[in-house]
Amino acid sequence: MPQNEHIELHRKRYGRRFDYEEKKRKKEGRMPHIMSDKAQKLRGLKAKLYHKKRHAEKIQMKKTIRMHEMKKTKQKADDAVPEGAVPAYLLDREGQTRAKVLSNMIKQKRKEKAGKWNVPLPKVKGMSETEVFKVVKTGKRQKKAWKRMVTKVTFVGDGFTRKPPKFERFIRPMGLRFKKAHVTHPELRATFHLPIISVKKNPSSPMYTSLGVITKGTIIEVNVSELGLVTQGGKVIWGKFVIHFITI
Repeated sequence: MPQNEHIELHRKRYGRRFDYEEKKRKKEGRMPHIMSDKAQKLRGLKAKLYHKKRHAEKIQMKKTIRMHEMKKTKQKADDAVPEGAVPAYLLDREGQTRAKVLSNMIKQKRKEKAGKWNVPLPKVKGMSETEVFKVVKTGKRQKKAWKRMVTKVTFVGDGFTRKPPKFERFIRPMGLRFKKAHVTHPELRATFHLPIISVKKNPSSPMYTSLGVITKGTIIEVNVSELGLVTQGGKVIWGKFVIHFITI
């Protein structure tokens, strides 16, 4: 069984606590106060990283709100010039168009092609451990070469916490941890920037899969809920398997 799926299994069998929704609502209500206190107490590099992250989140939130506001607004169409004579009672009217985020044609295409994302398994040359890992020597005598630093892109998830240096065998640098991926739809010929859910399989080694290392040919699961894809039964598709083709 993959790592951390025992919680989902228990939830499917026995459900949640009766007061789960209430506790969740209260926790979400406390979050702004907790984040505010955290922002005031942080100092140094941690504060810079935290404020940069919050700044990006606020910009994204404002963009989303603006898109939703524009969706149903009416905008003046200055370029639309009616052909021929216009009746007197229509002279004071202005041509109006509805601004939309996505055209109906694209939406229809996405619904038609919803369940047709295949993941072809290409013949990929396996990557040895010398290519993926770099030996890190530690200790007084510099003879203990038991640590390895990952030199390829990795995905670790949101709840990842590093082990203490004394017990950490595989080091995954912060600069090589990716949370999003560019995914190209083969039939729509469009590329989307989607969040990664998990690394399902790395054909080079099961150890790479458990560490979340992404190399050429790796199958990853991405969140496609923003694309509005639905199944033939009308259910929203949340995750899709995609294959990584570019070597990083």
